[in-house]
Amino acid sequence: MNFLVTGGAGFIGSHVCGRLLQKGHSVWVFDDLNSFYDPAVKLQNLKELGALNGSFAFVQGDLTDRAAVEQLTGSQRFDQIIHLAARAGVRPSIEEPALYQRVNVEGTVNLLEAARARQIKKITIASSSSVYGVNSKVPFSEADPIFSTISPYAASKLACEALGHVYHHLYGMDVAMLRFFTVYGPRQRPDLAIHKFARLISAGQPIPVFGDGSTARDYTYVDDTVDGIIACTEKEFGYSIFNLGESQTVKLSYLIELLQEALGKKANIHREPNQPGDVPITFADISKAQAVLGYHPRVKIEEGIPRFIDWFRKANAQ
Repeated sequence: MNFLVTGGAGFIGSHVCGRLLQKGHSVWVFDDLNSFYDPAVKLQNLKELGALNGSFAFVQGDLTDRAAVEQLTGSQRFDQIIHLAARAGVRPSIEEPALYQRVNVEGTVNLLEAARARQIKKITIASSSSVYGVNSKVPFSEADPIFSTISPYAASKLACEALGHVYHHLYGMDVAMLRFFTVYGPRQRPDLAIHKFARLISAGQPIPVFGDGSTARDYTYVDDTVDGIIACTEKEFGYSIFNLGESQTVKLSYLIELLQEALGKKANIHREPNQPGDVPITFADISKAQAVLGYHPRVKIEEGIPRFIDWFRKANAQ
């Protein structure tokens, strides 16, 4: 099949593209290579994808440029779209809320409109566990009422979920919304905690720890997340939301212990206040994904962190 993957030069996107190419599909990546982090990282991801045996093309463009989106979808017959492109991050969204709404919400509308016009019926869209906000009920279930988002980023993702339902209802599109839970692994964005901490610990610099280390996240290894994404492309749902997490929580203090062990270096911890927009815990109920997608995450944090550090060392030795 022919797949359009938005954000395919990024962390999760590049892994998705690699898996699709391995399965014999043709892949087109649409990415703006913005400066949220060093574009050279994404260019390296694209270089590695281009080195794989497969039908692969890259188109640089901006989702908010409706004409560019329409031109791309009109230039090739796509069977499916995997929409991963977005402005990411809770804290940066507080600094630039309008940018996050424009890229994440308007960009998604542009893509859905282009898909509708070209009769591309199936689209898989990245959402986020951040939509659950400060949810007193754990683990988080797709059936939970969502009334407590606490960041512009979370609000933009919740809007995308609503838009996906609109396009399913009005035009019969098959839409899967995937709520990712703190994905990590090789190629992880340099601004995310695991990568950032590994870099700072290796350099002997202090790591910023917000709060007392008791906050907990449902860290999910990227291969497991990709398993869930690919499973969504192989079935039809009408419209459905799925949690893609590991379904276990890891305290920040334990995460730091694992990083210290894998790196063989002690962390210099610099305590800072809790950050606005951060939630105290994320914890996925994955029973729906297990039943419908056959989703069964396999990589526990004790295995995943050493895998990441192995990649980290190799990447920094180049």
